Amino acid sequence: MSASLVETVDIEAPVAVAWSLWSDVTRWPAFLSHVRLVERLDERRFAWQLQLPGADKNFVAELTEVVPEDRIAWHTVEGVRHAGVVTFHRLSDTSSRVTLQIEYDPQGFIEHLGALTNLDSALANYDLGEFQKLAETTAAAD
Repeated sequence: MSASLVETVDIEAPVAVAWSLWSDVTRWPAFLSHVRLVERLDERRFAWQLQLPGADKNFVAELTEVVPEDRIAWHTVEGVRHAGVVTFHRLSDTSSRVTLQIEYDPQGFIEHLGALTNLDSALANYDLGEFQKLAETTAAAD
């Protein structure tokens, strides 16, 4: 079974601010609630440690596309199987839209349950809300 999710958030911050925050891997644990640690292995690969309800996961993801202030795409090369893209859209000089799309292969009961009950989408939505708060606070301080 393959699963997917798409979540979007509008942010009162310019695309440049949203991009700057998301493209800085050291900030991911601040707004991705399930991420304990992300470590850069080289220019394109990152080791992730996730803490999810009922299952901790480790994997290595590789960037497949990086277009500044537009999109970041990746897929896993080790561990869990998933791929995703986050896109940044200019709504105005002071606002933007961030869209997260992930395709994944749930493994085990807990992951299948998360996909079937849309818990994964709820978690992604929560995380985008946390990102929105961080981006808007950062933009207001600039």
